[in-house]
Amino acid sequence: MDGSTALAEAGPPRQDLDSAVVRFAGDSGDGMQLTGSRFTMAAALAGNSLATFPDFPAEIRAPAGTTFGVSAYQINFGSRPIKTAGDKVDVLVAMNPAALKVNLPELRDGGLIIVDSGSFSEKNLRKAGYETSPLEDESLAGFRVLPVDMSQRTLDAVKEAGVTKKEGLRCKNIWSLGLIYWLFDRDRRETVDWLKAKFAKLPNIAAANMAALDAGHAFGETAELPSDLPLFHVGEADIAPGLYRNVTGTEAMAFGLLAGVRLADLDLVFASYPITPASQLLHGLAALGLRDVTTFQAEDEIGAICAAIGASYAGSLGVTSSSGPGVALKTEALGLAIAAELPLVLVNWQRGGPSTGLPTKTEQSDLYQAVFGRNADSPLVVLAARSPSDCFDCAIEAVRLATKYMTPVILLSDGYIANASEPWRLPEAAAMAPFPVQFRTEPEGFQPFQRDAETLARPWAVPGTPGLAHRIGGLERADGSGEISYDPANHQRMTELRARKVAKVADDVALQDVELGSVGGPLAVVGWGSTYGPISRAVGNLRAEGLDVAHIHLRNIWPLPRNLGDLLASYERILVPEMNRGQLVTLLRSAYLVPAESLSKVSGRPFQIVEIEEAVRQRLGTAAGGRA
Repeated sequence: MDGSTALAEAGPPRQDLDSAVVRFAGDSGDGMQLTGSRFTMAAALAGNSLATFPDFPAEIRAPAGTTFGVSAYQINFGSRPIKTAGDKVDVLVAMNPAALKVNLPELRDGGLIIVDSGSFSEKNLRKAGYETSPLEDESLAGFRVLPVDMSQRTLDAVKEAGVTKKEGLRCKNIWSLGLIYWLFDRDRRETVDWLKAKFAKLPNIAAANMAALDAGHAFGETAELPSDLPLFHVGEADIAPGLYRNVTGTEAMAFGLLAGVRLADLDLVFASYPITPASQLLHGLAALGLRDVTTFQAEDEIGAICAAIGASYAGSLGVTSSSGPGVALKTEALGLAIAAELPLVLVNWQRGGPSTGLPTKTEQSDLYQAVFGRNADSPLVVLAARSPSDCFDCAIEAVRLATKYMTPVILLSDGYIANASEPWRLPEAAAMAPFPVQFRTEPEGFQPFQRDAETLARPWAVPGTPGLAHRIGGLERADGSGEISYDPANHQRMTELRARKVAKVADDVALQDVELGSVGGPLAVVGWGSTYGPISRAVGNLRAEGLDVAHIHLRNIWPLPRNLGDLLASYERILVPEMNRGQLVTLLRSAYLVPAESLSKVSGRPFQIVEIEEAVRQRLGTAAGGRA
């Protein structure tokens, strides 16, 4: 937490902060994701800039009280621009010993721990691997600790609601939320309204949760708390005026795909198969219930992409989604879409691997798979979203390029972006430039592989259009006529044409710019995808100290922006932070022969700002706080 000026306001004095990081942690059944999302909404309504990091286990239901089943939700909110979920936690709310043990390393020195002392039974301590209670030994001496018997206080608060003990204990997370609302001076009204709506058919459950919320808040108001426990105030951020909503990457992707097909004047057919963390996109699109959106849960990954290809052949835009293991299964059919030259969008929500790996943890290890991972010479377009809200713009761009160039587009996101959230300013629909698809309807002179002179895209002819009967497929086609061809010269020509078509996309996208810093210098930090936030903050901090470092961030992974080679050549050193073993580094070295260096992290967690700062300092030969 930053800042230390006390505000002279009515009520208890509050410490004025420009940002704070809070993490809620407990068992998978303790409702930590719900608790965090409600606090996120309260922070957004208070006008804070924010970023979140939901962190949940891979096990569907690990044994209660074990470290394997700990679920957490972290939010960084502030009056200044927030670009990451925060390096270190300022306030940790731990609902049991396991949650404390797993998340304690994330807490900053001197941070505040609010813990449910009622859950620290001998049995739960043993499950978490504690030999003695950390509340009674000296292991928490470096932190401020507020032990509260939340379990009992929650049961006391919900007595009048007429709920069972089990139902009452389920309100414990809302009790803790009330206390955090008091600690940070947040309004409870929106949460009360949400509880009434959510449990409209269960009024006793609604009453119990509202009582728990009020009791947690009242505890903070009335309890004699330690003198070193301050209250906090985080003011409004200076953000552009407009209508905002809190949005996850998955939600923004759904909205972007919908906006894209409407700008293209097409229907959307989304075919998918459940896989973590991609499943939520299917759920979100299905929940919209729109006439121009068809959702289909296939029997497997291959069936899903084949259904999407069939939809594109029939004149809709086929879209499919998965994570790395599922994309591997889709690869043969993806080659079919490339050979048939049909538009298709494949969203890859990258996760820890290989194989099933770390299903609920984030990684960026599918860049090789996206750019190179098919048999034969099979180029396609690859884009990467950098934040939850950026998924909206990237989805529109994926639709535009897929339909204009009659090619599959892989849109890379990852598990962190999928579940993280941030305030998103709703765009003006009237300001979006449409790009309506022009289907071929004129029979005269029609050939299925006759190409547009500018884009090299073949015509899109919907089956059943009079006079436009034709065949396409996975076998090599003759240039122009589309007849099956085994002619060596024709295969050479068609392979080159498909590659040139994709390469032309580089002429249709913006030149690569520099996010922070100047063109040329001793070092540029180059990133892609969800590394944007920590790189941006790290480079901004270092430049404020006077260090000459720049930030370049890529959306267009393939083809690479046409000016990127010259831009990279203007720097003496290039550092590439990636949540993989250096995949973009390989691509940049092979394309431009530049001295790119990898900063690798594959722990399943996003980069911290300090990790990038330290790596830059090492390469510039500086110490913290200035040049050596």
